[in-house]
Amino acid sequence: MQEMDFITRFLYWLVSFDRKALILGASAIAAGLAMMAGIGPGIGQGYAAGKGAEAVGKNPKTSKQTTVMMLLGAAVAETSGILALVVALILLFGNPVVSQQGSVLVLAASVIGAGLSMIAGIGPGIGQGYAAGKGAEGVGKRPEFQSTIMKAMFVGQAVAQTTGIYALVISLVLLFANPLMNLL
Repeated sequence: MQEMDFITRFLYWLVSFDRKALILGASAIAAGLAMMAGIGPGIGQGYAAGKGAEAVGKNPKTSKQTTVMMLLGAAVAETSGILALVVALILLFGNPVVSQQGSVLVLAASVIGAGLSMIAGIGPGIGQGYAAGKGAEGVGKRPEFQSTIMKAMFVGQAVAQTTGIYALVISLVLLFANPLMNLL
């Protein structure tokens, strides 16, 4: 029961703040949370670069082809970070929740949820970077199959990005078409 008292007091304390200030504060937190998705592309691109360097070290004659494969794959691995950046910028500069009516707690929680959902972009960034690294490694070993390897890499990266797209959809729904507001 004591925990419930704390929670109740905390919620009353939260709603005692200015409505707009609470939503803007939640937006700032959410923007920071969203950018945690950049962890995935950082890991993935580092892996791709490492595999590219390893492939060139083993077969310097394939340097150009391996580097192209690595750079293209690493660029695709950045997409979940870019999606997170877009959500963070919406939260900071064009947040539609600030002018919405409804429970300030639901609105603030929705904003934080929008930022949290983008953390799902970590997985695609790592997965796409892994595909890029293996693509670079494959071209280093078999440069004559660069075109085939690249197609396989891009298909794999597209599939890996689906969870990042799901996260973006949930984030945008929470910001622009929140179904929870209709329940109040």
